[in-house]
Amino acid sequence: MTVFATAECTDALLPVVGADLPVPLVTGGSTSYANLDYAASAPALRAVADHLATALPYYASVHRGAGYASQVSTALLENARGCVGRFLGAREDDLVVFTRNTTDALNLLAHCVPAGGSVLYLDIEHHANLLPWQRRGDAVLEAAPTLRETLAAVEAALAATPTALLAVTGASNVTGQLLPIKELARIAHRHGARIAVDAAQLAPHRRVSLTDSDVDYLALSGHKLYAPYGAGVLVGRGDWLDAAPAYLAGGGAVREVATASTDWATGPARHEGGTPNVLGAAALARACEELASVGGAALAEHEDRLRTRLLAGLAQFPEISVLSIWADGEGSPSGASAASPQSPAAAPVSSPVDAIGVVSFTVAGYHAGWVAAYLSAEHGIGVRDGRFCAHPLLGRLGLAADGAIRASFGVGSTSADVDRLLAALRTLLT
Repeated sequence: MTVFATAECTDALLPVVGADLPVPLVTGGSTSYANLDYAASAPALRAVADHLATALPYYASVHRGAGYASQVSTALLENARGCVGRFLGAREDDLVVFTRNTTDALNLLAHCVPAGGSVLYLDIEHHANLLPWQRRGDAVLEAAPTLRETLAAVEAALAATPTALLAVTGASNVTGQLLPIKELARIAHRHGARIAVDAAQLAPHRRVSLTDSDVDYLALSGHKLYAPYGAGVLVGRGDWLDAAPAYLAGGGAVREVATASTDWATGPARHEGGTPNVLGAAALARACEELASVGGAALAEHEDRLRTRLLAGLAQFPEISVLSIWADGEGSPSGASAASPQSPAAAPVSSPVDAIGVVSFTVAGYHAGWVAAYLSAEHGIGVRDGRFCAHPLLGRLGLAADGAIRASFGVGSTSADVDRLLAALRTLLT
């Protein structure tokens, strides 16, 4: 069933591995997989898989190997560092530190905040950008009913308390709504704080530049950026990183070791102890190159068409409610409430709030996990259900028990995928 027979069809933007994957159905037979779970782990780009197939025969030790394969692997790693830095608009003196994922990168940054420095973060964050600060005992700020008011609350909190770092997400992994990181960077710097952005969801969907946004630190995961093999990255200013103790005490992170003391390396090596994930870094770099070749405008346009199609279809079902953090998001009246006169003025925020290809919703009368299982078993559709590693936010939305269903898409998604989801929901509800 095509829900929008007259709507313009949207094709995949880039080829991905598994686009023609057959999956079994409980009703018998099989169907092609409709992957609407990009926000959890995106499929590998075909170009990334081809690059890894070429690189794999040369996989060897790095930095200290004299053999040809070791030299190639060392070049792969260091070239990947430069490629990722360029993709993210890193400044000339920024460090690019390879980690396991966003969680690892933000824990590394938490390890490097200067002694006595406090951190401010929002309650809407993914656990990766919440738990490291919670464990430090830092201050959490409840997001306001509108984005405009939230920006004002951030400014008021920073003005009231000296703060070393503001840590925010670039795009919500629950609603897809974007935060204006350039404006948040201005607010943070105005009050003497640095800013760190969890770009795990932002970077695969929108171009982001540390230089243009004046963001100090940015973290992301390869597995959400169409790059398998478990690499992540922390990119940003080197002074905090060079002053902090080595994140992992081990080989590669040192200049000289004696039995009683160690002279630690500076730069990325200081926090990359042990054998690095060469293939993960190479995969991440190749994915960055592919996304850069497409361009940010094409990425945004592709996702906007799919998101609009999905939201219009979900609106046909009175049983379905789409989640939103802010009242000035999709579906809310234009001109939602502004900051109160007592609050510091925030920059104007357009209505509705911009969003990436992530849509979470509930179906009245059905548990989220049951709906997700039904979509998979009977229609071959992959979505996510639960609380999306954002328990405080789901609790605020009244979904602490059952959670919600999340559909997410990316460069390999098509309008046919969206229509299959809507048709399956229609079958369920009629």
